[in-house]
Amino acid sequence: MKKPPVHKPNYFYTIVSVTLVLFLLGLFGLLIVQGQQFLITLREQVDIIVELREETQPLQVDSLRMHLKASAYCKANTLEFVNKEKGAAIMKEAFGQDFGKLDMANPLYDVLIFHVNAAWMQSDSMSLVREDLKALPYVNDVFYQESVTESIANNLDRISIWVLGLGLFFIIVAIALILNTVRLALYSNRFLIKNMELVGASWGFISRPYLSRSFWQGLLCSLLAITGLSSLLYFVFKNVPDIQSVINLPGVAMVFGTLMVLGFTIMVASTYYVVKKYLRMRVDDMY
Repeated sequence: MKKPPVHKPNYFYTIVSVTLVLFLLGLFGLLIVQGQQFLITLREQVDIIVELREETQPLQVDSLRMHLKASAYCKANTLEFVNKEKGAAIMKEAFGQDFGKLDMANPLYDVLIFHVNAAWMQSDSMSLVREDLKALPYVNDVFYQESVTESIANNLDRISIWVLGLGLFFIIVAIALILNTVRLALYSNRFLIKNMELVGASWGFISRPYLSRSFWQGLLCSLLAITGLSSLLYFVFKNVPDIQSVINLPGVAMVFGTLMVLGFTIMVASTYYVVKKYLRMRVDDMY
């Protein structure tokens, strides 16, 4: 039995429509990935200030450095030692306050400033960090913006719920739009599909050419959507160079890979559903 001929409906609008849907879905995915990366970067920008006692010796400062570098919470390469003279100069530059002119002793302390890894930017985790450092005899106190850490933690939980809901909504809408697009594309072939069944062709034999075509179309739509998203990212990088430091390349690659799989999976599944629907219909119902 020869392979049944497949009529060629106008698939141009199908490819354009599916590409646009995948592009929007991928854009939303990139916003999620980069939003998470932005929150991580924001959490890792909060200054943790370790105030040292007046009598702290240089060896003890070095010991504290080693303690922080060996800890799980200190972000690598963020340690900075600021002595009280430098602190006074910073205050003078920022606020115009000069203790020398006021005939006052410098009231500031030597401090070590560092950032924590994003996973530790929680209220309970930061309490452990403070307890760990205050247990050292040469540490006077530990300061950080508690309101900022609590706000970031609380907002992250709320945003995650909304993002999950919107993500599911976008996926459902994408599947519905692609399914409807495929159904309209195959509408002109409904009688051919039914006639092949009536002359004895199996459902698998009838579906195979349509599924093969939909696979390659889905792959093409995914590649076009990824090309569009890559062009958009290039445009953003070119005009906002600073964003390159916070771009999540593994996340972008994951979005592109997911988009590729979603493209041909949804197209093949939608085509299979539509062909099967026409095969189950009675001839009278097709008019």
